[in-house]
Amino acid sequence: MPTQRKQFTAEFKAKVAVEAIRGVKTTSELSSQYGVHPVQISQWKKQALEGLNDVFADKRKKISEDEEAVKDNLFQQIGRLNVELAWLKKKSGLVR
Repeated sequence: MPTQRKQFTAEFKAKVAVEAIRGVKTTSELSSQYGVHPVQISQWKKQALEGLNDVFADKRKKISEDEEAVKDNLFQQIGRLNVELAWLKKKSGLVR
């Protein structure tokens, strides 16, 4: 019978990662304290350090990039629909 994996909340992961970043306790000590494998703690620490750049990034720039992606997607859909409409008009005999 397969065992179910433990699922940790984001708050728990952040708490453990912050303690690992502080360096007051070793990874082994944190592992025994929280019941998490030391490799997992190291991965959470790495993810936290990589994600810090995004915390202090300019939100307006990210929003404008997202808007551009949405706009491009909409223009692609418009083009595709125009081609389909022209094809349907041609097939139905509406265009002479």
